[in-house]
Amino acid sequence: MANKIVVAVTGASGSVYAKLLIEKLLALKDQWQELSIVMSDNAKEVWKTELGNEDYLNYPLKYFTKYDFSAPFASGSAKYNLMIVAPCSMGTLGRIANGISDDLVTRAADVVLKERRRLILMVREAPYNLIHIKNMEAVTLAGGIICPATPSFYHKPGTIEEVAMTVVDRVLDLAGLNVTTFRWGSGEGSSPAQ
Repeated sequence: MANKIVVAVTGASGSVYAKLLIEKLLALKDQWQELSIVMSDNAKEVWKTELGNEDYLNYPLKYFTKYDFSAPFASGSAKYNLMIVAPCSMGTLGRIANGISDDLVTRAADVVLKERRRLILMVREAPYNLIHIKNMEAVTLAGGIICPATPSFYHKPGTIEEVAMTVVDRVLDLAGLNVTTFRWGSGEGSSPAQ
């Protein structure tokens, strides 16, 4: 089955992760059938603050507003099989962990979990308090994958984008997509910025 993917971008710091994820998914367009984006208003503001632009408007993708419950992935019958929340705020994590489907992001996550499909939350916070940890446990027990925005440095990244790409590539690996990236022990791999 061709992948039908929804990417949700919340208001957590780390817009570079969302940018690189979307761009990498566009480069991997032979591996998906549909790619839809949901961005909160806070995500748009954080993007403008951190990246200094509104380039998210330029991607040739389907965008849905935060409260558009008519979006296809608001129902399991649309068969979206993968959802990535990048970055994922602790508020969004908490609502997903407790089944509070009060917007399209949390409704879509609830659908993915109930249909036993793949949900990946790129959580972005430090340090974690016990509530965060318990919410991550709840999502994990429900079948979701928690992937903190924690970069690796094995390949000696030289730019912020290369550092962030180590997390994005890890998420894409978890998603089951074929990506060219640094592989421990191989001594090979493309630059993470490619």
